[in-house]
Amino acid sequence: MEEIHGYAIFLLDKEGNVETWNKGAEKIKGYKAEEIIGKNFSLFYSDGDRKKGTPATTLAEADRLGTTYHESWRIRKDGTAFLGSITLTALHDENKNVVGYAKVTRDLTEKMQAETTIKKHLLEVERKNKELEQFAYIASHDLQEPLLTITNFVELIQLEYAETLDENSKTYFDFINQAANRMKYLITGLLDYSRIGIDKTMAQVNCNLLLDELKRDLDATIKATGAVIVYDNLPIITGYPLEIRQLFQNLITNAIKFREQHKKPVINIGATGDEKFWRFAVTDNGIGIEAKFAKKIFRLFKRLHTRDVYDGNGIGLAHCKKIIESHGGEIFVKSNPGAGSTFYFTIPIKVKSV
Repeated sequence: MEEIHGYAIFLLDKEGNVETWNKGAEKIKGYKAEEIIGKNFSLFYSDGDRKKGTPATTLAEADRLGTTYHESWRIRKDGTAFLGSITLTALHDENKNVVGYAKVTRDLTEKMQAETTIKKHLLEVERKNKELEQFAYIASHDLQEPLLTITNFVELIQLEYAETLDENSKTYFDFINQAANRMKYLITGLLDYSRIGIDKTMAQVNCNLLLDELKRDLDATIKATGAVIVYDNLPIITGYPLEIRQLFQNLITNAIKFREQHKKPVINIGATGDEKFWRFAVTDNGIGIEAKFAKKIFRLFKRLHTRDVYDGNGIGLAHCKKIIESHGGEIFVKSNPGAGSTFYFTIPIKVKSV
C-alpha cells in the first residue's frame, strides 16, 4: 500500500490522528510522512468544515455504519482544494470495539474538470445545432425568395419581349436562369445536408426492398443509360430509413453519372457482417478516382470535373459521409482511374447515433 501512487491510503487512530502514510497520500495531499504522522486528519478539511464539526461527524458515521463514503472538497498542504472521493472504514478489535480507521482518498479533480469540459462541449454543440436550425430556416425561406423573384422576372421579360430580344440578350438571360437554378440547387443541397441526423427515429430497413424501390424510381435513368444494378441477400439493418435511402441513391446515381459514355454502367452491391458491423461495398465500372482525391471527394462542394463534362454541385458524397457518420460508421473509396470504384461503408449492428 505504501507504494500505491493513485490513492491516498493511510490509517487513523481512534481520535483521527494519522498513523501511516503512503506515496499516494503524499502525492495527493502534499505532506511527507514525517510532516503529518501524529497530526489529526482534520487538517485536510476547510476552516468551514472544521467549524461545523465535519471531521468528528465523519468518524461518528463510520462508527455507526462501519464504512462511510463522501465526495467533497479537501485541502492540500499548500492550501489548494481538490475534489476527493473518500472512503472511511472503522477498524475493530476482537471485542468489536473501534480502535481506529482506514482512510482511502482519490483525487477526482481531473475527472471533474473533464466532465466540466464535456458539458461545455455539449452546450457548444447544442448552440451550434440551434444555429444550424436557424440556417436551415433561412435557407428554406429567406434565401430562396430573391432567387424566385429573379427567375420570375427573367421569365416575364423573355415572354413579353421575346420578339425584341436579340440572340445575345437571349443568351444572357439563359445564363441568368442557369446560375439562379444552380444557386437554388445549392441551397436545397445545403438544406438537405443540415437536416441529416435531425430525425432520430430509427427503424428496420430491408436493403433489398429499398433497392427494389430505388430501381423503380430511377427507371428512366436506368433505361436511358442501360445501367445494370446487381444485388442479392442484402441484410435488414437498423437506421434512419430516409437517410439510408438517400445514401444508396447518391452512390447509385454517381456510379451511373461518372462513366465513360460508351460504357453501360454496371453496379454491384454486396454486404457482409460480423458481430459489430454490416460492411457494404458498392462497386461500379465507371471512370474511377485518382488516389490523391480519395478523401477530398467527401468534402462539401468538392468537384473533380467541370459542369460541362459532368453536372452536379459536389454535395452527394458529403451527404453520404454525414449519413454514415450519423449512424456511427465510416465510408471510404478504393479506385483505379479508368477501371471503376468501390465505395465501402459500415453500419453498426447496434446503432448508436452520433
